[in-house]
Amino acid sequence: MAEEKVLPFIEHLVELRKRLVIIVVAVVIGMGVAWNFSSSILDFVEKPLTGQTYLTEIKKRVYAQVKERAPALYTRYKLEQEITTPQKKHVLNYSAPLEPFFIQCKISMLAGFILVLPVIFHQLWLFIAPGLTRKERRLVVPFVTAASLTFCVGALFFLIVIWPVIINFSLSYEAEGLQSWFNISAYVNFCLRLILIFGLIFELPILTLVLARFGLVSYQVLAPKRKYALLASSIVAAFHADLITMFVIMIPMYLMYEISIWVALIFGKRKPATTGTPPAS
Repeated sequence: MAEEKVLPFIEHLVELRKRLVIIVVAVVIGMGVAWNFSSSILDFVEKPLTGQTYLTEIKKRVYAQVKERAPALYTRYKLEQEITTPQKKHVLNYSAPLEPFFIQCKISMLAGFILVLPVIFHQLWLFIAPGLTRKERRLVVPFVTAASLTFCVGALFFLIVIWPVIINFSLSYEAEGLQSWFNISAYVNFCLRLILIFGLIFELPILTLVLARFGLVSYQVLAPKRKYALLASSIVAAFHADLITMFVIMIPMYLMYEISIWVALIFGKRKPATTGTPPAS
């Protein structure tokens, strides 16, 4: 009996190693492709340092409305100076040999990872496929597509919406005698880490969908645990130093949990209705 239990375990390890090898090879190939446009990605990540973001445009429009509707407030708080003052351009700095090269490697690795997400999710699906029914195995294409898209949506949501907010908040602390000096490693590593976090946060509904189809979770299990989800979101967010970053991680994470609850309700595995046996006469 002991040998029978060990053999399947070893087979699972061999299968897992096979899937991991394929994933690593795919990421390396993706990294080679992504290397060609890693400089463009870095330029996009640096864009908030120029001050030319959607926040600047929103501020201009709001101040224009204030000037039109409440000119006294516009003059009193000198809002015109904030619009007309030229934006100070900030640049990244490095202090170690080959530091930009290693940063380019990190950007290429993450970009390559995102490029081959369909391969990664397909390999994960193949690993768990032996435990699925024939009908469930047919969901491989929807699963791989949805999982890849949601990760990309989370990453883009962070880069386009959240990242400028974080950098704008950081630059707001500049004053006379207090100037920013961004190190390229700290700046890019912080950004890449949050890209991964937001990509994984947006995967939560897909994970819930899979578990709900297997009958491992349900709406009845998830709904009463909202307070624990809020606490868990706060704990994960607390690992980041500033308050703004904490909130921009905590709020989407909890919102994804709320979406997961409704995903479990709509797509969860239905329990068969139990019919009582008639009493014996």
